Amino acid sequence: MALFGRSRTAAPAPRVEDFGFAELRGGGSRVVIVPALGGKIAQMELGGRQWLWTSDALPYATPDESASYAETADSGGYDECFPTVASCRVPTWVKGFGGIELPDHGELWSQAPSIDVRTSPDGQSATTTWIGRRLPYRLTREVRVTPAGAVEIEYEATNMGSERIPFIWSAQPLLPLTSETRIEIAMATRLHVYAQHEISLGLGATDLRWPMVRSQGKLLDLSRPCAVAKRYACKVFLEMRDGTAAVIEDGLRLELTFAIDEIPHIGLWINHGGWSPTKRMKPYQNFALQPCIGAPDTLEEALGAWKSAQWLDSGKSRRWSMRWRAIPETPLAEDVRS
Repeated sequence: MALFGRSRTAAPAPRVEDFGFAELRGGGSRVVIVPALGGKIAQMELGGRQWLWTSDALPYATPDESASYAETADSGGYDECFPTVASCRVPTWVKGFGGIELPDHGELWSQAPSIDVRTSPDGQSATTTWIGRRLPYRLTREVRVTPAGAVEIEYEATNMGSERIPFIWSAQPLLPLTSETRIEIAMATRLHVYAQHEISLGLGATDLRWPMVRSQGKLLDLSRPCAVAKRYACKVFLEMRDGTAAVIEDGLRLELTFAIDEIPHIGLWINHGGWSPTKRMKPYQNFALQPCIGAPDTLEEALGAWKSAQWLDSGKSRRWSMRWRAIPETPLAEDVRS
């Protein structure tokens, strides 16, 4: 484990080393956290594989809340979104906070949290703490790499004000999308199509079940994203039936586990060359498996028709956690027979 200072030599494009970072290791796994980039997890290596996607077109940059997240800060890695994901206005009926404008991807990515790095028998850990700017909250995230190589992440959100606070939360780990990418979620999990680009999947449909969606009379399988269409992007939300989801790549299974009474949704963003933040930037390929508390991407909609926003009473806290691990893939039955 190490906490490094800023690099003395400038690179042609900014690197993690230029911003200072904390590195956690255990059981062959490695996690790199960059406080100056909003507490971004820039690297997450498990099972000998680097799982996080990094943009080759949008370099790391000091966050600026007045700028567009998508155009300036969507450089890859693993960000946290709180108390909203997409920009919105808090509904006027919310006591004490009605009418407040919340920025895209929330308030965390644009501030440098405090960080506390420790070693214990349970592994190496780093706790980052953010303080709300528009709403009076404190959010802490402890990332721990265990001696067995698992990455455990624990969160706590605390209301530091006198009025109750509405919120949604989402982690945003971006992963590279390849022709071999497979996504595993419990079959028949209910899903909702929230956004679509270069494809028609039926926005707002309520009768869809994982992994199938409809497009122009055809059933398409989202569990193999690159086989869906030559070019598209979409965002769907899943009402989780159990607390397990996985990504299979390079003979490894990256498994995410959590308690569904703590984290009830997963948001799945797939970009198969169907979207880019600006017309100047060529569309690219990545995806995000996003554990969520509340859906969809705006707190305003979560407080409205989706009825999934959560509340923190004055002085109260809410805790949730999840675990990542990488294990060898277990071949499917048809693969064994072949």
